[in-house]
Amino acid sequence: MENLQEAKDLRSGKINKIEILKETNYPLEFYKNFRDICSAGVDNVTDIHKDFLLKCFGIFHKSDGLFMLRVRIPAGQLEPVQALAIGGVAKEFGRDYIDITTRQQIELRYLALEDLPEILERLKAFGITTLQTGIDNFRNIVTSSFDGLGDFNFINCSTIIKEMQNIFLEKEEWLGTLPRKFNTGILGTTVNDCNIYGQDCSFVVAKKDDLFGFNLYLGGKVGVQASDCGIFIEEKDVLIVYKAVINLFKEFGFRDNRNKNRLHFLLEAVGIEMFTKAIKIYTNIDFKSSGEILATNELKINNDCIVKIDDEISAYLFSIPSGIFSGSNMIEASKLAMECDGKIRLSVEQSLYIVVKNDCLNKIQNSTLANKYASYQNIFFRNMISCAGTKTCSFGVIDSKELAIDMGSFLHNEFPNLEGKIRFYWSGCPKGCGIHGVGDIGFEGCKTKDEDGNRCDGVHIFIGGQATKEAKEATILYKALPVESAKEKVKELVLNYQNDRCENESFEEFHLRVTYGK
Repeated sequence: MENLQEAKDLRSGKINKIEILKETNYPLEFYKNFRDICSAGVDNVTDIHKDFLLKCFGIFHKSDGLFMLRVRIPAGQLEPVQALAIGGVAKEFGRDYIDITTRQQIELRYLALEDLPEILERLKAFGITTLQTGIDNFRNIVTSSFDGLGDFNFINCSTIIKEMQNIFLEKEEWLGTLPRKFNTGILGTTVNDCNIYGQDCSFVVAKKDDLFGFNLYLGGKVGVQASDCGIFIEEKDVLIVYKAVINLFKEFGFRDNRNKNRLHFLLEAVGIEMFTKAIKIYTNIDFKSSGEILATNELKINNDCIVKIDDEISAYLFSIPSGIFSGSNMIEASKLAMECDGKIRLSVEQSLYIVVKNDCLNKIQNSTLANKYASYQNIFFRNMISCAGTKTCSFGVIDSKELAIDMGSFLHNEFPNLEGKIRFYWSGCPKGCGIHGVGDIGFEGCKTKDEDGNRCDGVHIFIGGQATKEAKEATILYKALPVESAKEKVKELVLNYQNDRCENESFEEFHLRVTYGK
């Protein structure tokens, strides 16, 4: 522990302004007067409210004077009645708009301040919370969209996730008190479809001797993959290990430069071995060494968008372009799931599945909702991610959502019958919220000049990210291309994939065999 304290002391010369706010502002106290604050009008919302207190409840003030609300969906598993409630709120209060996010969550936009108390009460009535989805809190815990289902499953993680949430959710000692945001993932399936290695804290399903459990990885963030701690965690020990990690981060994490306060930077200062030693001291457990990783299969979905789970059930994927959904369509999805006694699962790739018995598949495939999204049920939209972009994010450099859709439509027109798998991940700025660094083909927004010297939207193009069998960041292939030029370059990459790939080979597998030149 001495090494952790020394590292903290070296970074304790000053604290950032958010830490100063935390010393005298308490979210639960603030919430007691929340209805009165909302009634007073947006002009009475202070910087303290905007910068800290509101964000603890997932409420974000936007430049148009309206608000965005981030809704926590544990494990991305949404009960149909909950989906109905969320859809109703979006339709009544938020211009019928919904974003599905890369943390298997939902964001509601265009909300008026005075409506927020009623919205939160409506969601709460269905067991839905927005707590601790912003600022220095535990973000939604992600897992596979197929957690607990059929032949995909080794360990059911949704129950563990609820137990993990019980440690911190609505607890004053954890509400906004971390040094920085904290992302967690726990994976118990054969496929890594949740960017498991991109989390601050990752439990990855593994086998040691005759035991199923997890290998522990720590320190992931945008642009950095988590590191193996070298220890095997039995299922019964997950909670105590998680408590150790988060308590150590809370006690020794840095609180000066907010750009360098994630767990990654503490590990960088003390080393992963030293931090792992601290976990062993905290838990008093003699861990076995890392086991054999079991999440080694890659999820590949054909253009029929059906995932066969076992002999009885299947999942139907609705490819939601750039995660842009609507309250009306969420209501439709909930009713469809109810009629078929199905489950709704949100994906990290900003889409959703309805899981049903096989004899109900025809009803799903022929539904009005499926017809609405028929033009996106193809290789160019099936594995797409895009961050918010300039339309709703002050950091955005390009309108990444619309440009991602435009690129997908262009490529589908060029290759209308192409099967396979290519992950197109878009970030509207260097912050990388679209996790472009682990895409097969990643895009980072920038400004550049066209051939006439005029300033225009551009992208840096990355290639070769890995996020399914193992983790690897992509490398940059082209810098600062105008968007129209980028289309042609990506078309060339897809053409190579079409012509030279082996049968049923994903782009990730294909790229491992091929060396690209510019």
